[in-house]
Amino acid sequence: MTVFLLAVSLLYALFTLTLWLTWLRIPSFQAEGIGTDAANTPFITVVIPVRNEAEHIENLLNDLNRQSYPHFEVIVADDSSTDTTLSIIQQYAQQQASFILRPLPLTNEQTASPKKRAITQSIALAAGSLIVATDGDCRVGPHWLRAIASFYKETGARLISGPVTFTTEETIFDSLQTVEFASLIGSGACTMALGVPTMCNGANLCYVKEVFAEVGGFAGVDHLASGDDEFLMHKISTRYPDGIRFLKSADAIVRTQPHRSMRAFYNQRKRWASKWRAYKSYLPSVLAVFVFLSNAAPIVAILGWLMGFLNGNTTLVVIGLKAVSEFLFLRQILVFLQKKSSVWIIPLTQLIYPLYVLFFGLAAQGKGYVWKDRKLS
Repeated sequence: MTVFLLAVSLLYALFTLTLWLTWLRIPSFQAEGIGTDAANTPFITVVIPVRNEAEHIENLLNDLNRQSYPHFEVIVADDSSTDTTLSIIQQYAQQQASFILRPLPLTNEQTASPKKRAITQSIALAAGSLIVATDGDCRVGPHWLRAIASFYKETGARLISGPVTFTTEETIFDSLQTVEFASLIGSGACTMALGVPTMCNGANLCYVKEVFAEVGGFAGVDHLASGDDEFLMHKISTRYPDGIRFLKSADAIVRTQPHRSMRAFYNQRKRWASKWRAYKSYLPSVLAVFVFLSNAAPIVAILGWLMGFLNGNTTLVVIGLKAVSEFLFLRQILVFLQKKSSVWIIPLTQLIYPLYVLFFGLAAQGKGYVWKDRKLS
């Protein structure tokens, strides 16, 4: 038992330190040199699938109204909202939008993955050569699309994953979410840089429209409610192994709302955790199991010490290997995401996170969750 715990903890520390060093080596991108000539710059279609986002959608549309990059259109696919979301979009298109805004009302039909359906129908109407996806509760900066277009022109990437964080934290629960989310964004960015992409986030994702068609869109994974981002990334990565890039730019950061209720948080994390069983590539599944074991190790070590099976020095080594390497990595990601104020919460997150990983790892084995007032499986 001692050898196993030490081996898992050491491997995890080496893995996390590798991510940390990889992140430091990813160059920060400055969107310079892109012109305004429509003939030489990509036309972008921003796709926003929404359901019951009346509270947030106008803020995002206002952000899009202030974009410094002029060559884009926006399709907002409304998935049968029961609030005033659609009327807000329609009114904005008529009165306030300085860009092409196309509301797309969707029929209220039964589907296993409403979000994938919304994105697919939007892309069928898209005029842009680049598809940029985000969510209705997000906020974007004025140079968001300029950074994406410039990065695409420089790299020719087939899929670009952008950074995502939360808006202003009001509670410790918000800060805990910020730290956890930073670990996912940072890990995804580093595995892309290492040539083995594992995760991305659909709140800030760009891909070439023709490539979406080449890989068959969401065919093969359209029966799964989640994974409109990662499953597509893996399909594109299979066809274009060097075509997946992370955009490390402050201008490209997208901010979304942290969950204010435990119920909403639970349903989202269960939805995320349920994806790993459907991966065709072995790497994400192996990584998920490895992270599960690494987070279980400190708990087992503490229990072993309390029960007399492990000595105190072994327990401290197991905890220390994980804590120190994680702190170095997470601090770097939080500073980039302009969340330096959340660095202090990292130790508290490290105390809670092993229990969190174990809980959702087990919860994901059950089927079904509620999302946007719908029961999904």
